[in-house]
Amino acid sequence: MESWDKAHLSEIEAVSGPGSLQWTPVRRHFDIAAFGLNAYVAADPGQDVVERHTEQARQHEEAYLVVSGRATFTLDGEETDAPAGTIIFIREPAVERSAVAKEPGTTVLAIGGRRGVPYTPGPWEPVYVARALGSQGDYEGAVAELKRGLEIHPEHPMLLYRLANWEARAGKKDDALDHLTRAVDLREALRDEARTDEAFDSIRGDSRFPAAS
Repeated sequence: MESWDKAHLSEIEAVSGPGSLQWTPVRRHFDIAAFGLNAYVAADPGQDVVERHTEQARQHEEAYLVVSGRATFTLDGEETDAPAGTIIFIREPAVERSAVAKEPGTTVLAIGGRRGVPYTPGPWEPVYVARALGSQGDYEGAVAELKRGLEIHPEHPMLLYRLANWEARAGKKDDALDHLTRAVDLREALRDEARTDEAFDSIRGDSRFPAAS
């Protein structure tokens, strides 16, 4: 391993997130293990550069640097303008935050971690990557990505649920049913979601399908 590395953001392949979000996985590119570091780039005004979320689950502090363009951040319902060069630091994980680009090419760099606790990559990363792979027809790649995520976050209900999604699409019926059942056992709310999730159309008629109960 080299003692240092570099890359331009344009050299790191972006991954589509929820809505209009375009995630540039900087942490994954460099295999950073000490802290979270990601970029979000909007080609057009109106695109998300920070998805609406809180950090309550992982208790992360986060800082956002507007590298280029201009964004409007919404923090617990309060809007604030953020032109290039602006840093927004959110010390309270419960703050609901989101941001939308106001100019073409707006780029926001996000840095985060939990105070006093060793960093682990978030479970959302393999979910995003698996979605990108699966949307290109690479179901096996999506399954493999989520299995790697479960090595870091064993028994994580949403990772198990998404794994079952892609296993069902890949024709791995038994694996999909096993993982979906476990996901529902861990998080009951997923039972209702599974009832209408089209990813499970191929296995919904099976008597072992947990949402049938």
